[in-house]
Amino acid sequence: MTRPLRVGIAGLGTVGASVIRILDRQNEAITQRGGRPVQVMAISARDRSKDRGFDLSHFTWFDNPVDLAGATDVDCVVELVGGADGAALETVRRALSHSKHVVTANKALLAKHGLELAKLAEDKGVSLAFEASVAGGIPIIKTLREALPANRISRLYGILNGTCNYILSRMELEGLTFQECLKDAQRLGYAEADPTFDVEGFDTAHKLAILTSLAFGTQIDAEAIYVEGISSIAPLDLTMAKELGFRIKLLGVAERTKTGIEQRVHPTMVPRTSSIAQVMGVTNAVTIDADAVRELTLIGPGAGGDATASAVVADIADVATGNVQPLFGAPIDQLEKAPRAPMQRHEGGYYIRLTVHDRPGVAAGVATRMAEADISLESILQKRSETAANKDPHGRSGTPVPLVLITYAATEASIRSALEKITGDGLIAEPPQVIRIERE
Repeated sequence: MTRPLRVGIAGLGTVGASVIRILDRQNEAITQRGGRPVQVMAISARDRSKDRGFDLSHFTWFDNPVDLAGATDVDCVVELVGGADGAALETVRRALSHSKHVVTANKALLAKHGLELAKLAEDKGVSLAFEASVAGGIPIIKTLREALPANRISRLYGILNGTCNYILSRMELEGLTFQECLKDAQRLGYAEADPTFDVEGFDTAHKLAILTSLAFGTQIDAEAIYVEGISSIAPLDLTMAKELGFRIKLLGVAERTKTGIEQRVHPTMVPRTSSIAQVMGVTNAVTIDADAVRELTLIGPGAGGDATASAVVADIADVATGNVQPLFGAPIDQLEKAPRAPMQRHEGGYYIRLTVHDRPGVAAGVATRMAEADISLESILQKRSETAANKDPHGRSGTPVPLVLITYAATEASIRSALEKITGDGLIAEPPQVIRIERE
């Protein structure tokens, strides 16, 4: 009988425990696919006493995951420790240096050390698989690396963080504030006690860095990504988006431009008729624009124990076949160092919400500054409360009111220049809200 693929699992949280259960439940199917059985030999976690729903005595226990990575009876190390450095990095380095295959769900590790680890795996002739690192159960890594070689990809964008999508969905549907939705997300376990990594866009940026490399054949360059989070989004922005035919999503976008590969993470207005606008709650989605398939959208669970474990087990099954593929679709020495496209050169439509003083000439002053920066306005809307309007026979109260602008295509630099002058003119009472528009 063919010798089993002997697996060691470092990290027994929700995902790690689910991996063990799925491997047990799907053992026959996985054996048929990989041509040999998969057997979990060793495990490692912080707390040995925790009840995980299965008998730990069936496996060799390691207090230190780095020691598990060096175990002689382990062929494939599954790293589910997490974090860009520390134990996760040491575990993966040791496993690869000992010519062991590695499966990981660790996007932060790959975003920071992906090139180094890919080179080490390549030199040792082993796999470093990471389907679970981006978009949970959606097979986006396999799609980009294996299913689209006939395509030249021009743009990739997606909802890559379920916490942010849940918050924005609740804000829109129930008229809640960001803080109210965040508290609910924390209570339900969708957001961490310190939610900064998710809500300020860094989690999405790590995932986007990985997808960009696969989509464009470039070296991972996480530092090239422009990042904004969702904490500044107000209920009014979501209301205005609906009136204008849009929905707000936190998107990660990678795009070929004349100046290089543009990578950005920020709240985005998307047409309500688009596929990605229909994705609500904790669900993730990725859209690929390419020359042969044109537009391809993958939608599915972006997190959760079983969904992420499904991707981990798929990678283990691939490792069992013995088919070792280049991490990012090509050997490391063939990956290009793509020129960065500065955010200031980004060109597109913009939603701009200004809180202006409700007095004659203000809207004209704003329009003048926009025209001076060669920015054409598609629409301009001023929202006045009935109470404020009734204070003055001409409908003016002098109190701050929202003024919303939708622009035609303009550069980031021109938008920022115009807003700086509008601020200097004393026309606005609060910092402006700027949300980019992503057309289909």
